[in-house]
Amino acid sequence: MRDAIDLAHVLGAAQAYRAAALEALAQRLETRQIDDEQRAAHGFAWIATSVAALEAVHGWRVANGDANPLDAQVAELAFAETIAQLVGGLPMGQNELARPADLGLSHAARDLAHAARDLIEVDHAPLRAAIAAALASGHWPSETLHDAELDAIRDQFRKFTDAEILPHAHQWHLANALIPDATVAAMADLGTFGVCIPEEFGGLGLSKLVMCLVTEELSRGWIGAGSLGTRSEIAGELIGMGGTAEQKAHWLPKIASGEVLPTAVFTEPDVGSDLGSLQTRARRDGADWVITGSKTWITHASRSDLMTLLARTVSSASGPDAKGYAGLSMLLVPKPRGTEADPFPADGMAGSEIEVLGYRGMREYALSFDGMRAPADALLGGEEGQGFKQLMRTFEGARIQTAARAVGVARRALELGLDYALNRKQFGKAIVAFPRVADKLAMSLCDLILSRELTYAAARAKDSGKRCDIEAGMAKLLAARAAWSNADASLQIHGGNGYALEYEISRVLCDARILNIFEGAAEIQAQVIARGLVGGRN
Repeated sequence: MRDAIDLAHVLGAAQAYRAAALEALAQRLETRQIDDEQRAAHGFAWIATSVAALEAVHGWRVANGDANPLDAQVAELAFAETIAQLVGGLPMGQNELARPADLGLSHAARDLAHAARDLIEVDHAPLRAAIAAALASGHWPSETLHDAELDAIRDQFRKFTDAEILPHAHQWHLANALIPDATVAAMADLGTFGVCIPEEFGGLGLSKLVMCLVTEELSRGWIGAGSLGTRSEIAGELIGMGGTAEQKAHWLPKIASGEVLPTAVFTEPDVGSDLGSLQTRARRDGADWVITGSKTWITHASRSDLMTLLARTVSSASGPDAKGYAGLSMLLVPKPRGTEADPFPADGMAGSEIEVLGYRGMREYALSFDGMRAPADALLGGEEGQGFKQLMRTFEGARIQTAARAVGVARRALELGLDYALNRKQFGKAIVAFPRVADKLAMSLCDLILSRELTYAAARAKDSGKRCDIEAGMAKLLAARAAWSNADASLQIHGGNGYALEYEISRVLCDARILNIFEGAAEIQAQVIARGLVGGRN
């Protein structure tokens, strides 16, 4: 048996490589715009994210000690593969690799490779086989958070998911059915919709880390279930941070209890991430606001009771529109809940469903507003022109929660691949015995742990009160990739059966794909990370 690898030493070398990459990018941006150096900038973002994930995994490994031998094996393989990618080619997409030469880092990469030579100049086939064998025997890496309350919350939501979500999710998906009202009510009884809403307003008043645990476990059952709480999280944060006392007292208890299901109404056709170009208008008409315009990709729009709607506001019918972000305001717009027979009963509002591959259970809609009225007190905080700032303050939490959704999907993909590999027999034995199958399981587990621990680190940063847009972006960037790669690997393990709609992995693959797009596409996350780290290097 070879000597244990000093992961702390390797981590230090990786951190030095990250610092060299930051300096190289900063020098380029002294004379060029970041948009002209996107490949270099985004490559750096992936480098920084990968090293941050190693830091999180190392912290997890140290915190858990030697109680679970699988922890050390997973940490070593995660380090080995990540370092090898850093010095060779780091995947930014299916056909895009960030290589050291892209940032002029060939010499720094050689230094990193030398420092990690005992780790990367090794055939890891035995290590991958040992990890897969441990999984096949029912062993999993440590997931305790060393806090009895946090571990109990995970256990509670895992049991609920196993009993109430997993047995039904695939049929709900195939039928394009909404999550049943009874299931929504049961989720509400568990406190799903008020995790982070303060106790004084009927919520649980718990941390973003708890929010991650809840979201991860529900998303393991079905991303639709894990995502149902996202709208309540966003609305709760918007109102909690920016609402008037009256708005908080009125809306937060109803959101926390599940009596009111919100929906986020931000995106418009042909606008995407360029929120400064939004065109939907809200004009004063007497005491009310009158809304006109179009929105698209609005999740859960029909069954919701409250819209957090971003619009360009004008206080008088004849007043000029403020341009860019300055003219945007957030409105709290109540609406009657729709039904299958009449999905949009509100006057001045219409919608049509956007049929999608996955991410079902709430349904997606394109909405049009033609004179829909909102009450005088709909303006969030009672102040115009603050909508963009108010929304930006929710991005960190929303992206951390999206990372948690991705972690749940990544775990379910691995569970399905493992179960199939154990039960599928070929050439007289279970296919888990074949190295190319075992390798996929071992690496899927490593990607799961890397993304999970990075997501928890981002949640802890948010809970500490610090600005964490970079940490949130990193968590979402890595976890979304892990969800997709795990789902793809699991479907490959299923072979032709994975392509059949009757198998759950077909749904998980479709669900995983959206994670790299919504709440800011991977390219947007990379831009945020690179810009933030370069701007803050001094």
